Order: sequence, then C-alpha cells, then structure tokens
Amino acid sequence: MIQEAIEKVKSGESEVILDFSSVLRIDTNMVGALEELAGLADGKSVKVVLRAVNTDVYRVLKQLKLARQFTFVT
Repeated sequence: MIQEAIEKVKSGESEVILDFSSVLRIDTNMVGALEELAGLADGKSVKVVLRAVNTDVYRVLKQLKLARQFTFVT
C-alpha cells in the first residue's frame, strides 16, 4: 500500500490518499516506509492523506512526530 503511494508521489501526482481502515497497528517497517513517503511528498509538495486511521496508530504517528506531515480524514 505505501509502496504504491511512493510510486504515485514519484510520478508527480499532487495528492495521494491511503486507506488505513484495515490497519490496526504499525511496525517499524511501516514507520520507515511512511517516513520515506513523507520525505518524498514534502520534497515534491504532494499532499498525503491518511483515511480512517485508528487512534492507536495515530498516537504512534504523533509520538514519532510523523502526524504533522500528513492530513487525516475519517
């Protein structure tokens, strides 16, 4: 899922939406991929939207200071 989003950012899309409704937890691999995505998106001024993020995942992203790099929608 995140690798597809990275490819979309690289291809020049202006907005990328990821559906997190089935994600209950994130591991270090996903955190690393999200950091890569955030860095690429920031460098290309691409808006990354995370949809339906549960509170536990949001808390982890916030603690890692990644939450501010994404837009969240329900």
